Amino acid sequence: MSNVEENISQIKDKVTRFIPGPDSQQMPVSTVKALKKRLEWGEPALTIIDVRDRNVFNKEHITGAESIPIAELPAKASESLDLKRDIYVYGEQDQTTEAAAKLREAGFTKVSELEGGLSAWKAISGATDGQMA
Repeated sequence: MSNVEENISQIKDKVTRFIPGPDSQQMPVSTVKALKKRLEWGEPALTIIDVRDRNVFNKEHITGAESIPIAELPAKASESLDLKRDIYVYGEQDQTTEAAAKLREAGFTKVSELEGGLSAWKAISGATDGQMA
């Protein structure tokens, strides 16, 4: 690499660190605040999966979440989602960890457990849908 190319590369690295925008989802566990920030930013390249029972999902869920009960993972997710898509998964605590592991084992590379699930989402006034919302 020439000196000019190296200088350009260094400048690009420095400049892009200061461009505002949400962080790409790379963490195995994410906070509800980080997810809300991404949604407020308007970044559509993510999927929120609720792995709770459909009846519970229908009562109340994060707006925009997709219902895929844990028993249907990862087959249903594999049918409809790209393996490199950013996925946030939530349910009951034990379900969340298990679901994330199943998705990772199926080859999904950007899976994050949503820390605190629906209750944490509601605590920061995140939008919800359903019969109780």
